[in-house]
Amino acid sequence: MPFQQLTIDIGARAPQPVEDALFALGATSVTLLDAADAPVLEPAPGQTPLWPTIVIRALFDAAADPVALTANLHALLGETLPPATFERIEDKAWEREWLRDFRPMRFGRRLWICPGGLPADDPDAIRVELDPGLAFGTGTHATTAMCLGWLDGLPEEELAGARVIDYGCGSGILAVAAVKLGAASVVAVDIDPQALLATGENAQRNQVLDCIQITDDPEALGGPADVLLANILAGPLVELAPRLARLVRPAGHIALSGLLLEQADTVAAAYQPWFDIALDESREGWGLLNGRRRASGS
Repeated sequence: MPFQQLTIDIGARAPQPVEDALFALGATSVTLLDAADAPVLEPAPGQTPLWPTIVIRALFDAAADPVALTANLHALLGETLPPATFERIEDKAWEREWLRDFRPMRFGRRLWICPGGLPADDPDAIRVELDPGLAFGTGTHATTAMCLGWLDGLPEEELAGARVIDYGCGSGILAVAAVKLGAASVVAVDIDPQALLATGENAQRNQVLDCIQITDDPEALGGPADVLLANILAGPLVELAPRLARLVRPAGHIALSGLLLEQADTVAAAYQPWFDIALDESREGWGLLNGRRRASGS
C-alpha cells in the first residue's frame, strides 16, 4: 500500500504539539529529523536530547488530500507553519530496509557484528547478531567501534573467564561481545528502560542471556571487575571516576569512550589517581582511553 509523506521544517518550534496534531489527523507514523546536521553530544542527565531545529515527516494514507491536511494541521495548532512538501511513497518491507546500508562488520581480528542473521566473511569469526533498534550502539558509531576493537584486542587469557561491567550498555552490544570473546559474566547497567530491553533481547538472540545481569541500579554492580567499559559521555565519565575506579580490581582494565578528542586529557586526569591511563585510539574526532588499575590508590 503506498503512502502520502508529509515533510515540514518546523525550525525551533516544540515538536510535540505538531506530532500530536499529525497523529490526530490520521498519520500512521511521525519521525523527527535533524534539520541542520547539529548532533546533540551531551544532554543533561535525565533529558531526552533534541536538535536545535527539527524536520518532521509523517506518513498518511495515499488518498489523503495535501491541501486539506495542511489546512487542518494549521487549524489544530492555531498557527501557520512553514510550507509542507508531499511525496508519494511506495510500500516496502520497512523493517528490513536498513539492511541495504548495514552489512556484517569486523572489529579487530575475529569479532564480527552481523545484522539479520547474515553470515560473516570469515569461517573462524566470533559472531554477534544484532539489528539496529531504538537504543544506541550498533557498531557503526566510532565510539562503539573503538570499544569493540579494544575488547577484541585484549589478550585472550585476560578476558577468558573474566568478570566484566558494561556501564551504560545501550543496545548491549559490548556486553554480548564480551561474553562471546570469553568473559564468564557481564553486568550491564543503564538508566534507559529501552536500553535494558534491547540488551535483554540481544543477549537472548545471541544465547548469552544466562551470562549477563541487566540492571538499572548502579549500586547493584558489586565488584571488583576484571574489565570495565563505559561508552557514555565526558561529563558523566569525570563525575563517575571514583565510583568506576572502585569497581575495577587491581591490575584490571578500563576502557572509556564517548568523549571528544579535546576532552580526553580532562577525562584521563580524573582517573589518574587510580589508573595508568592514556589515549588508546581516536576516530572521527572521538577518543578511547585505555587504563590499568594500580594496586595503590583509594
